[in-house]
Amino acid sequence: MKWLNHTLIAGALCAVVSPPHVAACVAGATAPDWLEYLFKLMGRHIKHRGPTHIFSHWLIAALAFTFVWDFYGILTAFAWGGVCHILTDAMTVSGVPFSPYSDRRFHLFGGRFRTGDPIEYAISAAVIIACIGLGHLTGSSSFAPFFYDWGGFYNQGLIDGSEWKANRFRLI
Repeated sequence: MKWLNHTLIAGALCAVVSPPHVAACVAGATAPDWLEYLFKLMGRHIKHRGPTHIFSHWLIAALAFTFVWDFYGILTAFAWGGVCHILTDAMTVSGVPFSPYSDRRFHLFGGRFRTGDPIEYAISAAVIIACIGLGHLTGSSSFAPFFYDWGGFYNQGLIDGSEWKANRFRLI
């Protein structure tokens, strides 16, 4: 998958669970790819979707940071963003390694998608829409920096009737 879709999916999922940690989760969602560049800068050339994309490593890190130790939830969000990256890459034809001890690749949905296909963007849109719906169902609509509640602002007296009429059908 492309970085845009990695960040959109991880950011949407994290926004439902813990909105303040979205930035750390998005950084983790791109980490397996930019870690490859760091290795290359240090002189160690590794192939794409190799050692930085091992599913079991990211899952163990996420579980350890979630249940054992973490610094204000930042490392937990970062590691779960990495797990999200690995799971979305597992939907592609080339897949990802499940563990360093196996030569087999891990695939989701049969590994039928290619990077950049329109289905990739459709999956991202579906996850985002599901997360927005879940956020509204669970009542976590208090943190929505880009989605304004114009009717609520009018009822609280924060805006007047003309501003409400001008903006009532605007989502963003």
